[in-house]
Formats: sequence, structure tokens, C-alpha cells
Amino acid sequence: MNETIGKQPVSQSVEPPVEPQGAPPVEPSAQGARGLISRYWWVVGLLITVVVVIFAAAFASSDPDGLERVAEDKGFLDAAQGSSYEIIPGYTVPGIDGTVSTIIAGIIGVAIVFAVVFVLGRIMARRRAGRA
Repeated sequence: MNETIGKQPVSQSVEPPVEPQGAPPVEPSAQGARGLISRYWWVVGLLITVVVVIFAAAFASSDPDGLERVAEDKGFLDAAQGSSYEIIPGYTVPGIDGTVSTIIAGIIGVAIVFAVVFVLGRIMARRRAGRA
């Protein structure tokens, strides 16, 4: 099953690459650092999210959002029904005023979303492991 292209024979079988002899082995500390980053990448993402919440809270507007503004302008805001529950009413923490309250509410929101995604990820990983 060998063909000749030019002057060199070509094999149709695929063989895995062979490590060159005499190549220096990868040091355990280099593998450890890479493994540490790949294992805890979610911590970096979580920290970036918290930093964004902190800086974005400074720019949060107390004006009504678009939908609420249209309802106010068109005169049917009073016909609106309140939600059946609010985890963080008005994006603030009761008893704390100002930007600090918005920051804390944002961090609580990030923690809730993270917890839900984490739990769902664990459930999915267990189901996937059960199938294998």
C-alpha cells in the first residue's frame, strides 16, 4: 500500500508522532503551573466579573429603564403589576444607601448566578460520567 511521490515512498498508514530522543523532559513545576491555571480558570472569571460589577455600579442610573420610561410617557405605568417576588428589589440592599448598596446587590447577583451554573455543571458532569 505504498505509493511513490517523487523519489520518496509514501505510506498510507498514519502513525503517531515520535518524540525526538534526547529532548528535555517537561519539568513538573511547568506542568503544575499549567494544571493550576486550567483547573482554577473559573476563579479568574469570577474575579473579573466582580471587578466589572464594582466599576459598573458607579455608572448605574437612577432613571427608569426603557420599558418603564415608555410606560410612564404613555400613561399606563399605574396599570403595571408588580412581580410576585424580588430577590434584590430595585437592585439595592435594604438598609444600605448609595453606590455601596448597588455594588453589594450586584455581587449577590453574581454569586446567585455562579451557584446555579456551578450546580448545573456538576449535575451535567455526573450524568456524562454515568454514560461513559
